[in-house]
Amino acid sequence: MNQKIFVVEGRQFRTESDYACARRDKEIIDKLRAETDFDDRAALQKLAGELRGGRYKFMTLLGQDFRDEVEALLKKTGSADPKTKQKKRRPAEGHKKEAASDSGRKQPAKQAAAPEKDNSAMEEIVAQELRKRERRRKLILVACSAAAVCCLGYFAVYSYYDYRTQSSYQELSELKEKPVIAPVATPTPGPLYTLDGESKPREVLEEYQNLLLKNQKFIGWVKIEDTNIDYPVMQTTDNEYYLDHNMNQEYDRNGTIFMDKDCDVLKPSTNFILYGHHMRSGRMFGQLDKYEDESFYEKHPYISFDTIYEKGTYQVMYVFRSRVYKETEIVFKYYQFIDANGEQEFASAMEEMAAISLYDTGVTAQYGDRLLTLSTCDYQEKDGRFVVVAKKISEGLESEN
Repeated sequence: MNQKIFVVEGRQFRTESDYACARRDKEIIDKLRAETDFDDRAALQKLAGELRGGRYKFMTLLGQDFRDEVEALLKKTGSADPKTKQKKRRPAEGHKKEAASDSGRKQPAKQAAAPEKDNSAMEEIVAQELRKRERRRKLILVACSAAAVCCLGYFAVYSYYDYRTQSSYQELSELKEKPVIAPVATPTPGPLYTLDGESKPREVLEEYQNLLLKNQKFIGWVKIEDTNIDYPVMQTTDNEYYLDHNMNQEYDRNGTIFMDKDCDVLKPSTNFILYGHHMRSGRMFGQLDKYEDESFYEKHPYISFDTIYEKGTYQVMYVFRSRVYKETEIVFKYYQFIDANGEQEFASAMEEMAAISLYDTGVTAQYGDRLLTLSTCDYQEKDGRFVVVAKKISEGLESEN
């Protein structure tokens, strides 16, 4: 469909709004032509000065055409013979009005040629600007499309990992309830200890034998009621590995809950330290910081943690924020408190944790008690950590040969 074109004073306008602006400019120009004696140099100079000073606001190129016309006439009158100007100064009134109203359409060829040339240059400038705007629009569109694809891709990958993680741990939970595929009589290679120091094999709890057969790095299971925390716990000699791998040895940004490499469930250590990511989805230890609220602690004072050899119930003692310190900083580092060398060192660690605890649980521990520490990231400061410490209050069932 052909676009409607509007014409005013030889100028073409494509939209009705531009046409309306051109009509307004024409009314101003016609009025100025009617009020000004174009043969009077003084009158032309006054009009030219007003046009240069911006007294009249034009919204279209008609204004520029009129300014060019006035300047051209002013220049011409300046070079004309004074006697000729005197003869032409007082034309008949009717002729003057006619000339004023028709001057835009009856310009001499030389005067019309200059505006035509200016119009072509202006149209080329406008066309170039439109092409630049179109290129910018296309670039922005491409950039936005690429960003949208990246976001959708990230969301798809994140959803896939989340779904796979959830399905995997659901399968592991069900595996605990299934009949034992093959009995496990001995643990992973290494020295074997019992509480009295005798060296002899210890039986793996029946419900965890299938999981141990699935992965020899499996070391226990941690659970907190009314949270997403209900996961197997792994342990290896590299504390970095399970930050981005799941129990099936697959890359997984959720990682896996794992025990510090220096802890020992056979000996056992004074303090079992478990680490897990603080996922925004709430996975892993993403809901551990619920203990920041004392009312949550009051309703959930116990944490279940079983090693592959024994069940355990732990009572929460301390909840605090800390961070990973530099080796040169002399300060209590909870993540280094694994085995107490004596009663004094144990008591000192308890005092340090009690001093920074967010609230007083009233629960204390004595030298010889078994501890459980859950640690996750805390984003209130750089390298921050949110920590929950509990003591074992129930041995559960333990089976030995």
